[in-house]
Amino acid sequence: MLLPLVLLLLLKTNSVQSSLPFYNGFYYDRVMNDKGESNGEVQFSGVRLMIETSHDAVFSHRGGNVTLPCRYYYSPQLAAPRKIRIKWSKLREDNTKDADVLVASGARHRSFGPFRGRTRLQRSSPEEVSLVIHDLGLHDAGKYRCEVIDGLEDESGIVELGLRGVVFPYQPHHGRYMLNFHEAKRACEDQDAVIASFDQLFDSWLEGLDWCNAGWLMDGTVQYPITVPREPCGGKSVAPGIRNYGERHKILHRFDVFCFSSALKGRVYYLAQPQMFTFEEAKKACQDDQAEIAKVGQLFSAWKFLGLDQCDAGWLADGSVRYPIAFPRLNCGPPEPGIRSFGYPKAGKFGVYCYKMS
Repeated sequence: MLLPLVLLLLLKTNSVQSSLPFYNGFYYDRVMNDKGESNGEVQFSGVRLMIETSHDAVFSHRGGNVTLPCRYYYSPQLAAPRKIRIKWSKLREDNTKDADVLVASGARHRSFGPFRGRTRLQRSSPEEVSLVIHDLGLHDAGKYRCEVIDGLEDESGIVELGLRGVVFPYQPHHGRYMLNFHEAKRACEDQDAVIASFDQLFDSWLEGLDWCNAGWLMDGTVQYPITVPREPCGGKSVAPGIRNYGERHKILHRFDVFCFSSALKGRVYYLAQPQMFTFEEAKKACQDDQAEIAKVGQLFSAWKFLGLDQCDAGWLADGSVRYPIAFPRLNCGPPEPGIRSFGYPKAGKFGVYCYKMS
């Protein structure tokens, strides 16, 4: 008698479950009257909430504005609109909790953290919930989640925002392989840049970046790009590509770092003076010109985006001496465009590169 009883209980349980709405994404709708109250009837009509976002990354540059596309619809289409809630968030590289960007319900919306005052929803049609971000910063690059919440239903899509910029390898004045992960992040930020992502490094490798020193990336891995295989850089027999050391301990292990900078707000210029400067004299010379001594990221940005070309070595804010070449020529270094470096001289006099916001 026990077995039939169990079967009977299972049948009753299944019959109850089959009459409940399926909350995991779709398949239910409650019919409401004009006052928003149930009329006593509940109909499950097989309606599904759908989200559409861009499959391709959306690109902009620092200081620009961008629209991350997102729209939703119901399949089949509903006869009357429903009250929905919109949430945009930014995914973190380290897979920790997403960062809130904006939430909206009806005509009300609220932005959070560094996005406050810079974001809004674009609603050119009732179904559009695209995110507009103004005055983009280096930290804005990444993946964003567009989430539409309808009662207990919740559907989302991902949009990637990329910044057009330049990746450069960086080591501090005290030498090669001296930075743990946290120090590497600060070193990039000190030079008007951020630690680069793998995608940014990969794009730069496609453009020809070749560097044999391993450096930290945003995801906590250590990698380096090689376009011309050679023995000290993985071996001649290994194909060109990104050499990967994998994840490393963020405190104990030390490497260089790959930094990323985008378009510049302001301008970098070589201070035309008849005399050369020590490092301290160089900083004061820029201040006397109502400017400040340029940072490494600013010099790379001016070279990349503004075509800065100057065959004169000059001090930068970190104590290094460099110069930018957009049009290679005799007596100005290698035959490829790039930033030439003299390292960190402990003595000597050079010119100086200054930076002005205007």
